[in-house]
Amino acid sequence: MGKNYIDIENDRGETLRYRKHANGRGLIANGAKVHPTALVEAGAYVEPGVQVAAGAHIGRGVWIEREAVIGPNAQIAPHAHVGCGAAIGPRAKIGIRAFIGAHAHVAGGSLIGDDENIADGEHVATDQRGLRLAA
Repeated sequence: MGKNYIDIENDRGETLRYRKHANGRGLIANGAKVHPTALVEAGAYVEPGVQVAAGAHIGRGVWIEREAVIGPNAQIAPHAHVGCGAAIGPRAKIGIRAFIGAHAHVAGGSLIGDDENIADGEHVATDQRGLRLAA
């Protein structure tokens, strides 16, 4: 049986160790906390300090940067990018190739469409159709 981890060098020359998540085989960095019931698909990267709650679904090719928080039952579609320190609320849905900026907040139950960009530090709440709600 092959090893259950991989070492990758980042842009700063640091070597980070990632383990393969038992539920989906996505790569989880040391220091990240991913609930056992979360699904992290192969090809996804979860960086150190990230927290992924129960029932979350992280799609293929997703990159979740340091210190981000993914709420219970949130769904992040393939090839999306969640920035450093961002927060995705419970049951939120993030579309394919969506970009969530650093320290941005997506409210629980919100829908962020495919290819949509949320700016750094932006706070977003939508209805179930993806229409933005007043702050």
